[in-house]
Amino acid sequence: MTTREQLGKLSSAEDFFRFLQVPFEPAVVNVARLHILRRMGEYMRSSPSGPEEDKAFEFYRAQLAHAYQDFVESSPMVERVFKVHQQAVQPPPMPLVSITTGDAK
Repeated sequence: MTTREQLGKLSSAEDFFRFLQVPFEPAVVNVARLHILRRMGEYMRSSPSGPEEDKAFEFYRAQLAHAYQDFVESSPMVERVFKVHQQAVQPPPMPLVSITTGDAK
């Protein structure tokens, strides 16, 4: 079974950390578990090509460690991984105001 297939069978963020042997603080993972895994996925997708199997474990391990570190140093609201957080800082649309000239009779 490939490393990627093994990752596909994991069911919790803690499982990912344990399998990939990345040390973690439970308090950080409890607050940002989905954000960390989402960011890991973003890092994996931004890589020019997927890893070859002999390097896959280290590749996935590095991506998870990098994503985890983002949330050790920051927070989900600052990192804005999910659309709901991204939209929370967008200014509301400006209302359209109709301007007429002269008297309306």
